Amino acid sequence: MRVPIVPTIFVAAAIATMIALGIWQLGRKDEKEALIARAEQSLAMSAEVEYPRDADALQAALYRRTTIGCASATGGTTTAGTSARGEKGVAQRVTCNLADGTPVTVDLGFSRNPAPVDWSGGEVRGTIAPGGRVVAAQPLAGLEPLAAPDPRDLPNNHLAYAGQWFFFALTALVIYVLALRRRKSG
Repeated sequence: MRVPIVPTIFVAAAIATMIALGIWQLGRKDEKEALIARAEQSLAMSAEVEYPRDADALQAALYRRTTIGCASATGGTTTAGTSARGEKGVAQRVTCNLADGTPVTVDLGFSRNPAPVDWSGGEVRGTIAPGGRVVAAQPLAGLEPLAAPDPRDLPNNHLAYAGQWFFFALTALVIYVLALRRRKSG
């Protein structure tokens, strides 16, 4: 039996790509574990940092404590949130405008009422969370405390993704071998 060259090249390229993606996911798993470990170290630090103004510094300051002064607050909204006691409800969120005009998203506190609260600004002490938002350590605007940002909440499902890519590669190989056998017997 002659093995078809063009389909074999396509299947081999697909299998190689899937294996490469699986290996890449294993690397991402290690990177994510290192990121989570750094974030846990940051969370344990008691010293406050100034709120960063650029993206690289912001990444380095994740899970650090900070204090910001909101010259004004706009855009009150809500998003899904969890209270410090583990209850589900909404996080009350505003855009805080710092004195230099830098906008910072601030989670003011927890509520069961989905209507945005009115808060005009002031000092906020909290933790820098992913996305650069500040989660208030003490609730503001008469709200309840929000759950503190926790690096262990960052998804790290890269091992499962790697397993899926390796499974897809194996499945493609088995299907191709079965197709070649069927062609041979047909």
